[in-house]
Amino acid sequence: MMRIYEYGQVSNEEIFARVEPEVDVTAVVRDILADVRNRGDAALYDYCRRFDRADLTALEVTPEEWDAAISKVDKKLLAVLEQSAKNIEAFHRRQVRTDFVLTDRPGMVLGQKITPLQRVGLYIPGGTACYPSSVLMNAIPAKIAGVPERIMVTPANGGSLNPAILAAAKIAGVNRIFKLGGAQAVAALAYGTESVPRVDKIVGPGNAYVAEAKRQVFGQVSIDMIAGPSEILVVADGTNNPAHLAADLLSQAEHDKLASAVLVTDSRPLAEAVAAEVERQLKLLPREEIARASIENNGKLIVAQSLDQAIDIANEIAPEHLELAVDNPFDHLSKVRNAGSIFLGKYCPEALGDYWAGPNHTLPTMGTARFSSPLSVDYFIKKSSFTYYTADALEAVAGDIAAFAESEGLRGHGRSVQIRFAGEGF
Repeated sequence: MMRIYEYGQVSNEEIFARVEPEVDVTAVVRDILADVRNRGDAALYDYCRRFDRADLTALEVTPEEWDAAISKVDKKLLAVLEQSAKNIEAFHRRQVRTDFVLTDRPGMVLGQKITPLQRVGLYIPGGTACYPSSVLMNAIPAKIAGVPERIMVTPANGGSLNPAILAAAKIAGVNRIFKLGGAQAVAALAYGTESVPRVDKIVGPGNAYVAEAKRQVFGQVSIDMIAGPSEILVVADGTNNPAHLAADLLSQAEHDKLASAVLVTDSRPLAEAVAAEVERQLKLLPREEIARASIENNGKLIVAQSLDQAIDIANEIAPEHLELAVDNPFDHLSKVRNAGSIFLGKYCPEALGDYWAGPNHTLPTMGTARFSSPLSVDYFIKKSSFTYYTADALEAVAGDIAAFAESEGLRGHGRSVQIRFAGEGF
């Protein structure tokens, strides 16, 4: 059974404890990255055999393989993927930024130039589960941003790829696909090999090895975020159906043994009813073993004194997914400061965001929602500023710039301005 915590009667360390990785993979990942950097494709083929049981003759998916896989996908699922893609595209198109130019002062032009990244790598998991939804969520914003080359990597377990993932890639506008997973895939994207081109940025979720690899290659390339295990926190009042809340908690617990599912409520009877429902519904899940480990090790039912206190607790935890399963949820929205994605009301389960609604499901975890945001079109662009001054405009401020530079002990800075208006020998 999930443990119930009375807020204020147990230590904050228990309430706000973070999930810790089971093992430290730093050294293993460092070795894999170095190996791929040194041996290129040869190392990748070795890791495919070792980790994916795939004895490949080529790393890249051919157009024929791609088409053959898509032909195996159920037509109803294809239609679902296509509509989901339309929903995601409609939301993300509202995020597009444009250049701007300021000409309000005589002799001066200031502005900002938006440039899409040239080539990005999209990591799509393919281990304990396959996620076509992640293909859509990562590739569509990149396409909208104007990235010309969108390269996907995903492991070929046993030598084959999930057809639905390839179908989602086609729908989302992926250009090329490589049969690679794990830290070795991150290495290939970061450094480039004979077959895999080096990218400017790597995005997409993965296991602890993928997350650590992204951490270690950051600086060689950009990354979206260091994603931890999935998280859900539900703030619920006492009028909720406990079966619905239990199902929502388990929807994330089934992802990973390290996933965390938390309910915060102002009703002790509701917490007790949800605990019983979680136990009942666990037995109905095909991934019961994974979900049970998550619930027993990381699950929490927290009883707060009020809904306002419940939201304060949620802000402290800063969850990846936050459900406000309360009456009049928009009355409480302004109180939420820290959450990756917010689901409002009693008929807005987190799974709606995973697959369908449109906002991105690649979200900050492990409390990083305090300072970071969901994946968006902004992740796939660069912003450059530009400045133009006429001679008269520069001369008018030359003395001010020189004074500023002198105050910092950088006389050469000021001189570079003043020399344009001084006589020879200045």
